[in-house]
Amino acid sequence: MGTAGAKAPAKDFNLTRMLIATSIGNALEWYDIAVYGFFALYITKAFFPAADETVGLMLAFGTFAISYLARPLGALVLGNYADRVGRKAAMLACILLMVLGTAMITFMPGYASIGILAPIGILAARLIQGFSAGGEFGSATAFLVEHAPDRRGYIASWQFASQGISSALAALFGVLLTAWMPAEQLQDWGWRLPFAFGLLVGPVGLYIRRHLDEPEPSEEDRPQDGERAAVATVFASQKLRLTIAIGCLIISTAVNYLLVYMPTYAVKQLGLTPTVGYASTFAGAIILTVLTPYVGHLSDRLGRTRAMLIATVLMFASFFPCFLLLTASPTATIIIAVVMWLATLKSVYFGALPALMSDLFPRSTRATGLSFSYNLGVTLFGGLGPFAMTWLTGATGSKLSPSYYLMVLATLSFASLIAARRRFGIS
Repeated sequence: MGTAGAKAPAKDFNLTRMLIATSIGNALEWYDIAVYGFFALYITKAFFPAADETVGLMLAFGTFAISYLARPLGALVLGNYADRVGRKAAMLACILLMVLGTAMITFMPGYASIGILAPIGILAARLIQGFSAGGEFGSATAFLVEHAPDRRGYIASWQFASQGISSALAALFGVLLTAWMPAEQLQDWGWRLPFAFGLLVGPVGLYIRRHLDEPEPSEEDRPQDGERAAVATVFASQKLRLTIAIGCLIISTAVNYLLVYMPTYAVKQLGLTPTVGYASTFAGAIILTVLTPYVGHLSDRLGRTRAMLIATVLMFASFFPCFLLLTASPTATIIIAVVMWLATLKSVYFGALPALMSDLFPRSTRATGLSFSYNLGVTLFGGLGPFAMTWLTGATGSKLSPSYYLMVLATLSFASLIAARRRFGIS
């Protein structure tokens, strides 16, 4: 029994505690993203006033998108830090930066109080959050799969299941605040309450993460060529792995941000109340939370890509009919049904995705490879998603425009899954 400490902690490792500790950072990241997207109309009026409301909304989503430019940089810096110093150290740094960015948004005075400094401050806060988020997914996912390599599909799926929990909380705030708070109060200060709640979660995650045990790599797994070894290796010899990982992520992150965009789409394009938009997203988030770990568990037994390929085909076939139905019959029942269907397909797709991405990279570069591929993919096809869909709808005058955008992305992900199977033997 004494020799077991060479590979495992002396005390029993608590799986539940590990899942909470590693998932809470990703949950907080996605919660902040969801809250910003859900309350974009209120943030627009507070920080981005414009004569044309669509222009103001595009400025708000533009700031949302620009902040994602910091994510690839954070991925390289913090991902390399995780590969060089340790997963736990990087996870602590990520959550500290996340809390700082959330605090800035929570307490930032509006444009009416400090003028141009208000939108600049919001942009700075989102850049800090983007930088911290750059290292969160890679270091936390690497931590999980290295502690339980025989259950990596199930255990890594909680990284995305936590996003469902976060979306549900953010949407619940939206339902409650828009239903019970007068519009004037909600615009004045009520929209800050969800950010304040996120601010309270940060210290809890920090405390739990401080008491985790680092997965110890063997000597051959450690980078040998200095602190930039992991970054250099990824770009020198793992570019195809990066490309395939990004491609597999594309449709998953696009649908994620479609769900963030849905409350705005419901109000601006369908003429529904904000409460209906939030209720639909809440229903979808519950599905994501419940179904994703189950799919991850099945992927450990049946393989990663089979269900993902089926889900991709079904998503491609569903996008146009779903948006056609929404525009033809813009009712609460229809939008909730559409979101629940897309959330089900997304759960089938991304339950196995974190494990598939981790399978593409060896341990010595795993945090860097995961961080950079995830964040570059999220930046290009996620963070720009609400902006792109808003712009496409305005430019074409067609409420069906988001469906065309999503169909193209589904095609790219399908091709990437085929490449993962054929080039790297990931079943």
